[in-house]
Amino acid sequence: QVQLVESGGGLVQAGGSLRLSCAASGSMFRINAMGWYRQTPGKQRELVATITSGGRTNAADSVKGRFTISRDNAKNTVYLQMNSLKPEDTAVYYCKQEIATGLLFKDYWGQGTQVTVSS
Repeated sequence: QVQLVESGGGLVQAGGSLRLSCAASGSMFRINAMGWYRQTPGKQRELVATITSGGRTNAADSVKGRFTISRDNAKNTVYLQMNSLKPEDTAVYYCKQEIATGLLFKDYWGQGTQVTVSS
């Protein structure tokens, strides 16, 4: 069974930095795209950044130039480096990985990690 475990969230002052990690474990054949999403109470989950298996990245306009997504395929891990954090970045951050345990890919989600940015 595949499991994603996130780490790295916490409380930081505005202008500070945090690095999130999300490691997949279990029986996997192949991992395709990876991504980070975030959600605040009463709002829909929104895309933060994604990275393809080939390393191509995409990010929301609100985080471009401040957040960087990367991956380590040998460790089945995706990272989100968050710099110049703002109070509006406060949210629960979720990772997602597209993983094939057989012939088909399926989306797997992490448990979420709280990021709180104080002003």
